[in-house]
Amino acid sequence: MEFLLDPSVWAGLLTLVVLEIVLGIDNLVFIAILADKLPPKKRDKARLIGLSLALLMRLALLSLVSWMVTLTKPLFSVGDFSFSGRDIILLIGGIFLLFKATMELHERLENHEVNSEGSKSYASFWAVVLQIVILDAVFSLDAVITAVGMVNNLAIMMTAVVIAMAVMLLASKPLTRFINAHPTVVVLCLSFLLMIGLSLVAEGFGFHIPKGYLYAAIGFSILIELFNQIARRNFLRHQARRPMRERTAEAILKMVGTRRQSQHEDERDEPEASARQQELPHETFKEEERYMINGVLTLASRSVRSIMTPRGEISWVDATRPADEIRIQLLDTPHSLFPVCRGELDEIIGVVRAKELLVAVEHGMDVTAFAAAHMPIVVPETLDPINLLGVLRRARGSFVIVTNEFGVVQGLITPLDVLEAIAGEFPDEDETPDISVEQDGWLVKGGTDLHSLQQRLNIHGLIDPAEDYASLAGLLIHHHGQLPQVNEVIELQGFSFRILEATDYRIDLVKVTRIPRPEDEDDAS
Repeated sequence: MEFLLDPSVWAGLLTLVVLEIVLGIDNLVFIAILADKLPPKKRDKARLIGLSLALLMRLALLSLVSWMVTLTKPLFSVGDFSFSGRDIILLIGGIFLLFKATMELHERLENHEVNSEGSKSYASFWAVVLQIVILDAVFSLDAVITAVGMVNNLAIMMTAVVIAMAVMLLASKPLTRFINAHPTVVVLCLSFLLMIGLSLVAEGFGFHIPKGYLYAAIGFSILIELFNQIARRNFLRHQARRPMRERTAEAILKMVGTRRQSQHEDERDEPEASARQQELPHETFKEEERYMINGVLTLASRSVRSIMTPRGEISWVDATRPADEIRIQLLDTPHSLFPVCRGELDEIIGVVRAKELLVAVEHGMDVTAFAAAHMPIVVPETLDPINLLGVLRRARGSFVIVTNEFGVVQGLITPLDVLEAIAGEFPDEDETPDISVEQDGWLVKGGTDLHSLQQRLNIHGLIDPAEDYASLAGLLIHHHGQLPQVNEVIELQGFSFRILEATDYRIDLVKVTRIPRPEDEDDAS
């Protein structure tokens, strides 16, 4: 045992252990990839069997050192190449590695791991174990030859192999879990195996490729993959901060393809568009479906103000007026529900149905007392639109009044307003559409909701969640810095907004046209 006191022996043992671990990593990686093809309950067993067989095979080869030396003697020659037993084993192993790594890469890239019934198909346990045994033989030969070349003491060689295999057994499970959880790492490992297989084939033909070159390439690739994994982790962490509803909506909107080509581009590229239409005769989603899906998914991100009927468009009944005037108003207005107020809109008494109020007026009942029996439902303008749906259900067909923090009425919301936010406008008999299509653009009311305008114009960027405006008029006033005058033009997002009608305190009508692009002007000339 005196040789254990020799520092050179310990240095040789430590160096050999490190080399055996390095040489065994490729074996461990391939075992991890093969074990993933088995059912989860059998993977640990296959991994344990594979590494145990590798240990036994290496110890057996070390015990036959004299036979190992004979493997380097030439057996036969073909042309300028002479082949020994070692060369033949390396050739067979290299070809097997190239074939197996190529097949695995093809399977991963073509995504053939799932059968026609939708469940993952697993390989036979003993088929996987057989492949592991073949790989063990190839990698063990390389490791044993390295050990024989470095150390002359058989006990030190066997000790180094046992320690290296014990380390790999401990590291096998976490390494396998990491590799299988990261598809890009699997592809990278298979690429390493292709490179190792090529080097084994070259070794079999007598062309020695220094291991340092291979390990340098592998190390550089691992460094790049490390950066990739860090970037991916940071991206997932950033995504996790965003609400799940927002991420889901964004994913679905990308899937249905809400961004369409502009009308001008369609006209300019009509032959190409027709060809594409012939290639894809059936659209996955029609225009109306895309509009409604977009409306549903963006409903939660909207404000109550963008959905409600604004204060200036509310038809209300003044309880202080004579009964005849109230009767005429009810008959001339097509609405079925009215807020009844005392002198002004902010003094709401109640919400009544037109036909019931007509009957009450005909019977000479006091309008104020009748309206007081039908109390209004009032919600703040800060209410979330999703929570608003529950309030509308409790309203049982009536509408809710929207007020600000000072109790001033801002508007009202009916179930129809919510439906219009999802599916588009349903104008009343006495209303004109908020957005009217003209030959050279669109006529848009100042109070038009920006979500509806974005969908109609197929643009993004008009809405800024940090700003407190929900209508086209609010957007134009914000960007102009003050209330624009008639015929003033504001350019935003590739569109020109010309003020057609405005008063001293609001914008009533805007002409929207697309700004020609330089390439469009070149085509026209």
